[in-house]
Amino acid sequence: MNHYSFFHRTNIFAHIIAGSIALLLGLLALVTPKGGRLHRQAGNYFMIFLCGVILTGFIGVFIFKRNTFLLIITILSGYYGFSGYRILQTKTNIPQWPDIVAAVFSVAVVTYFLYYLHQTGMYWSPVIIYSTVGALFLIVSYDLIRYLIPREQYKGLWLYEHIYKMIGAFTALLSAFSGTVFPQYQPYSQFLPSVFGVLLQIGFIVTYRRINTGEGNVGSL
Repeated sequence: MNHYSFFHRTNIFAHIIAGSIALLLGLLALVTPKGGRLHRQAGNYFMIFLCGVILTGFIGVFIFKRNTFLLIITILSGYYGFSGYRILQTKTNIPQWPDIVAAVFSVAVVTYFLYYLHQTGMYWSPVIIYSTVGALFLIVSYDLIRYLIPREQYKGLWLYEHIYKMIGAFTALLSAFSGTVFPQYQPYSQFLPSVFGVLLQIGFIVTYRRINTGEGNVGSL
C-alpha cells in the first residue's frame, strides 16, 4: 500500500473504518429488541456508515481504478440498505421516484460491470460473481414487480421486506469484509457469509411471521 498516493490510502482507511463500524452497528441492530430505541438508533447509524462505505467504494473504483468487483458489492449492499430503509418509511408498494431511480441505477451499474467482465476476462470466482449479480437482479426485479401486487394483498409485507433487505445489506458487507481479510480462503470466505445471511433472513422472517400470525396483526419496527 506504500506505493499508493496519500489520498488513495486515506480513502482505503476511511472505507475500512466505515465498513467495520457499519458491521458492528448492524450486529447490534440484529441482537437488540426490534422496534426499541437502541434497535432504531443502531439501524439509523448503520445507514450513515453504509453511505460512507458506498462513497469510498465509488471513489476507489472510479477515481483510483481499483478492484472493479468492489463496485458490485458496494451496489448490492447499498441497494439492500436503501430499499430496506425506504420500505420502513413508506410501508407501501405505491411507486415512488426515489425507489424507481435507485433500482434503474443499480441495474445500469450491474450491466456496466458485466460488460467490463466481458472485456477484461473473469478474474473472480464464478460462484461469487454470479451469486452477487443474481442477488441484485433478484431484489431489483422484485421491487419493480411488487408495484403490480394489489395494495390489500401487499399490506403487511413491508415488515418482511425490511427484514430481508437489511440483513442482506449487513451480510453483503460481511461477505466483502471476510473475502478481503481472508483472501487465501476464497471463494468460501466470501460465499459462506452470504449463506449465513440467507439462513438469518429465513429465521427472522419465519419467527416474525409466527408472532404476527399468533397476534393477528403485523408488528412494527
